[in-house]
Amino acid sequence: MKNLLLVMLLMFSLTLGYGQIKAVTENGDEVTLYDDGTWAYDDMEMMEAEEIMMNPETFTKGERASFLLKSSKNDFGFYLNPKDWTFMKDGSNPAAEYELHLKSGDLYGMIISEQLEIPLETLRGIALSTAKAAAPDLKIVKEEYRMVNGLKVLHLQMDGTMQGIKFSYYGYYYSNESGTVQYVTFTAQNLMDSYREQCDALLNGLVVIEK
Repeated sequence: MKNLLLVMLLMFSLTLGYGQIKAVTENGDEVTLYDDGTWAYDDMEMMEAEEIMMNPETFTKGERASFLLKSSKNDFGFYLNPKDWTFMKDGSNPAAEYELHLKSGDLYGMIISEQLEIPLETLRGIALSTAKAAAPDLKIVKEEYRMVNGLKVLHLQMDGTMQGIKFSYYGYYYSNESGTVQYVTFTAQNLMDSYREQCDALLNGLVVIEK
């Protein structure tokens, strides 16, 4: 089951680095065309967020997050605890700069870095649109802004279903003049609550490396 879950979730994560085909019907409705020949109306209510609230709590990297991964594409760094996490650079997902795996369970992560600066509001729409290509029933479970090590990040949790597997996608999104990062964790929905602490501990290692 562990290998099956990883394969399915990586299949979903592959969509984050690529766009889908958008089209307009003869009535003017916008739709998304999927690779399997199916299509769906764009869920504009989900894409156009109401005011996103700022979490009043401040978040900082943990004391045990001692190892620093560095992006080669921008000035972002990612502190993690090497006793808890394994990582691979340029692994099976061509969209991800790094892939991560919690040593003690079925929790995975990835870092998608780009050099293009993208406003957070636009980045939110891109993340939702690409994720819905793999899971058309995708729903936002939680969204808020957070201050993480002095950075204003967008925090999203999205739940969906792909080929019968219910998954949760829990991550941070950030952009500045050096580029953009999608720093995300993912697992099965029935495991998300038990892994939430580990997710936050990993994600809160996001920093900007001063040059």
